[in-house]
Amino acid sequence: MIATLLFWICVEAIFHSYVLFPAILTLLSFLKKKRADETSGELPKVTILMAAYNEEAVIREKINSITSGLYPADRLEILAGSDASTDATNEILTSLEKVIPILKFFPFATRQGKPGIINRLAQHASGEILVLTDANVLFNPDTLLEIVKPFSDPKMGLVDTRMVNLGMKIEGISYQEKAYISREVDIKTMESRLWGTMMGPFGGCFAIRRELFGPIPDNFLVDDFYLNMKVLEQGYKAVNHPEAIVFEDVSNDPSIEFRRKVRIATGNFQNLIRFKKLLFSSRPGLSFCFWSHKVLRWLGPVFMIAALISLVFLAFESPLYLVLLTGYLLVLMVPGLDYLLKKLNLHLRFFRFISYFLAMNLAMAKGLLRYLKGVKTNVWQPTKRHQ
Repeated sequence: MIATLLFWICVEAIFHSYVLFPAILTLLSFLKKKRADETSGELPKVTILMAAYNEEAVIREKINSITSGLYPADRLEILAGSDASTDATNEILTSLEKVIPILKFFPFATRQGKPGIINRLAQHASGEILVLTDANVLFNPDTLLEIVKPFSDPKMGLVDTRMVNLGMKIEGISYQEKAYISREVDIKTMESRLWGTMMGPFGGCFAIRRELFGPIPDNFLVDDFYLNMKVLEQGYKAVNHPEAIVFEDVSNDPSIEFRRKVRIATGNFQNLIRFKKLLFSSRPGLSFCFWSHKVLRWLGPVFMIAALISLVFLAFESPLYLVLLTGYLLVLMVPGLDYLLKKLNLHLRFFRFISYFLAMNLAMAKGLLRYLKGVKTNVWQPTKRHQ
């Protein structure tokens, strides 16, 4: 009886997070009318904060995508910090600073980590709205005009953009990564529309009111989710704004993406402990989204292992559970089969999606172990660009 109960609880937890929760949001969103965002009065002063580490391949194009946009230059400033770059990033930013009046360059001699750079740049910001962005994320001409629109609501605290992925390749995981990101965008947009309780921006580009920005703890690995939850903790809204479009080269290398997800998973558990009180918030939608969208997913590896152990015991008692155990074990073998087919230049998307899902949960399991061992620093190697 205990094994049966444990198995179905684990199945329900995973099913709820990945299937039932999005279905509930879809239904509720269908019943709620969308309110148009409009900018009223004078455009707010915007400060762009950007940490860069060895970004010589993209940094010039990134700055140009900002300065060639439609946002008035007299309402804009760019603060760029180089995290002890060892390539030509510093030289490029130094030369750009001389010809772009709104650009201020801050070179750092020792590694600070992205959160450390952002904390230091924020001390020099004069804008009402801070836009935190990565060096490889390119702007549309109207990106900044769109991202400030929701701030016409005085209770709006944080606004995320919609990431458009570039560089798709069938050989790697880019299609699976894009599908996952697209689904996440849909979920976050519905959370935003219903309650203003988006569960974390993607991190490549989002905006926050300056008065709500607080220093990111030195050893925290996921700064974007930390700032998002700080905004919600203070009673403000956090939303995704699909009309604010940015572009990023999607991840395609499984090993590189796995390391990134391990880092994110480690940081997720840091944020879970820091914001555990929000799991029982009285604010509409907040606890529901936190549990359903994040916590149950973060604990997915635990549920999967517990379900497998339960099936081993139950398989001796019932043919049904023997069939389920056989199916489970076959699913676990898919990554190996996918790898062999890839060597033969055969790419089955269905197998690749299963491999992607299992790898994502393996990364979360490794991230949990890293968190339990303790995180000493938030300095990490950025994801390789133009994969």
